[in-house]
Amino acid sequence: MSYGQHQRLGGQAFNHGPSSGAEQEYDRLRDLARKEQGQHQHFAAEARQAYERGDGGGAHNSSEQSKQHAAKADEYNKQASEFIFRENNAQGKVAGDTIDLHGQYVEEAEEILEQRIRYAQQSGQSHLHVIVGKGNHSSGHVQKIKPKVEQICQELGLQYNTEANEGRMYIQLRPGAGGQQQGPPQMPAYDYQQQHQPQHQNYGQPHYQTAYPMGGNPNYGYAQAAAGGGGYPGAQQGQGMQYGKPQQQMGVQQGQQQQQQQQQDQGIICCGIKICVVM
Repeated sequence: MSYGQHQRLGGQAFNHGPSSGAEQEYDRLRDLARKEQGQHQHFAAEARQAYERGDGGGAHNSSEQSKQHAAKADEYNKQASEFIFRENNAQGKVAGDTIDLHGQYVEEAEEILEQRIRYAQQSGQSHLHVIVGKGNHSSGHVQKIKPKVEQICQELGLQYNTEANEGRMYIQLRPGAGGQQQGPPQMPAYDYQQQHQPQHQNYGQPHYQTAYPMGGNPNYGYAQAAAGGGGYPGAQQGQGMQYGKPQQQMGVQQGQQQQQQQQQDQGIICCGIKICVVM
């Protein structure tokens, strides 16, 4: 997935009728992230252009600004991810053994699920229901999260199955043979209507304080790419790939200059004093 093309679960971020204030806050955070992503890409392009015209100082300055905006974009996206998770996973909206991934980008859903599985296993939980959506609001009506959930289960050797509601999956948290279960999963009784009554005693209180109980951040790619050189080839020679483009090779003249500099720097260090050796 190229930077700036994150896809989230469906076109509806909230699965249980949010308040207008909650929806506005979620949209605000995602909009801020998109603006920061745009600035990140803008300064990355400026860094490349400065490098190509031989302006090393300008390339470095633009690169640093690109990194700063990339980090801000990641932070705003994570704030949005945490916000939507708490809203969709409050008591009275889902059961305690269920997580709802609506509104999450694919990379967020991946990190949330992996952490939630480890956290639940450490807590002795035997299973997990995961709301992945049916893809009704996605382009082409294609489920974006479900294939990733299946991949994670296969990698971890966990049995899983699609529930009667195709937008939900059941994961057995005790490692088994791996792969999809044969036949229906053995699930505890779950009264959907009862769980979603607004008069629930603790309705709206979060089941989980954070979407990421093990810490860390989703791998959005922006800050990672910026750290690789800020978008211009001269930032970090030898890195190989930056911003999806092959590392440009150093020119012949630059290579000769570097070689001459290395020859000039040859010498012997004695008592902290460099003694040049004339060849």
